Amino acid sequence: MTRSVKPGKQKGKSRSGKLADMRLVRGGTFPMGSENFYPEEAPVRTVTVGDYWMDETPVTNAACARFIAVTGYVTFAERFLSAHEFPGYPLDMLMPGSCVFQPPEGAATLAFAGEMAPDWWRFVPDANWRQPMGAGSGVEGREDHPVVHVVAEDADAYARWAGKALPTEAEWEYAARGGLDGAAYAWGDELEPGGQRLAQYWDGDFPAFNRATPGLERTAPVRNYPNNGFGLYDLIGNVWEWTSDWNSDAPDRGISCCGSPDRESRKIEESADPATPISIPRRVLKGGSHLCAPNYCQRYRPAARWPQAIDSSTSHIGFRCIVRQ
Repeated sequence: MTRSVKPGKQKGKSRSGKLADMRLVRGGTFPMGSENFYPEEAPVRTVTVGDYWMDETPVTNAACARFIAVTGYVTFAERFLSAHEFPGYPLDMLMPGSCVFQPPEGAATLAFAGEMAPDWWRFVPDANWRQPMGAGSGVEGREDHPVVHVVAEDADAYARWAGKALPTEAEWEYAARGGLDGAAYAWGDELEPGGQRLAQYWDGDFPAFNRATPGLERTAPVRNYPNNGFGLYDLIGNVWEWTSDWNSDAPDRGISCCGSPDRESRKIEESADPATPISIPRRVLKGGSHLCAPNYCQRYRPAARWPQAIDSSTSHIGFRCIVRQ
């Protein structure tokens, strides 16, 4: 394990415009992936990324509200869906809404670990970024929490408006490591060094028992935990984050290149889950969320990845942006 890369020096200068609240990440070569946890993270391979600026935190409710106020954009979860465009969807899921984590009462099976198990996920009408728990909820007092209930299309729209882009899987993982090449976690090889929790993940036995402070059972305010070696916050836990990469089992997954349009089309097509009746492309999520736990989904690590259907929003998925040099 090495700390071979230093964060870009800011020299005390304030940044304005689209680089405000961003950190310069100096590119480099690093071992991407892991062979110690889940099979989809392997093999470990050598990857090189260039220089880029990255948002210090996930996009917050306050930032999303500014975007919506300026553009009038309507997120996917706020729209009525067409049965023609989404054949096979249950009629109730064509209504505006999104999937919300609901702790089960009593014991729950973990047989579906890592998936949207029916024991604790519910499609809630009118759940969206403004109303994370559904009608009657809101984000007042939670303006500095990560925005949730966003699909890939929403994240792309925000990035375009901000003059930014979503990171590739490799760019995201490189940033999350903060210069600690080969470490299991973003801060080293121990989950809780000295008993200290360094990210927002489940505190207790998932999914029914959570010891978190009231009000912090789900997302936490950004910058609530220490930043990493690149000066970035919340890359681990809190919310999963969208990347620009399509999921694939190919050896070069997560590594962007200047491929042909035909190759890009194949990657999109191959990203869909062959086990589902509806073929929906999937992109890679990174970082884990507040629902990750030692007894369940140990994906609160830089190498962890999850294939998410691009039209599926939940109460634990957000994003952040980059600007390439």
